[in-house]
Amino acid sequence: MKKHKLIEARKSQNKTQKDMADLLSMSQSQYQRRESGEIHIFEDQWFRIAKFLEKDVEDIHEEDTDCTINQYFDNVAGNYIGSNNNYCNVPEFLLENQYEYIKFLKQKIADLEEKLNQKKI
Repeated sequence: MKKHKLIEARKSQNKTQKDMADLLSMSQSQYQRRESGEIHIFEDQWFRIAKFLEKDVEDIHEEDTDCTINQYFDNVAGNYIGSNNNYCNVPEFLLENQYEYIKFLKQKIADLEEKLNQKKI
């Protein structure tokens, strides 16, 4: 579900998605996915956003009902919520992006190995 109240509050403060992304230490596209409702906005992020926009959390908060990506456990503390059988549907475009990046990195490694071998000869 698109975060209309958040978008309006951000624009009323003349803040860009990039400003918000920098605040949350993420890319602009990651932040955009949160505004569009594709990715869950966590409670601590809501508080940081509200403080940055000089608003109360209640004024900007909207429930995440249609998120594609959710985090089902507290990774830092290792505390699982519910059973350990929770699944997360990762959008295909994210997987494709990762596959392309892996392919790019493998090519870079091969190129560097080739250069290294040339210097040894």
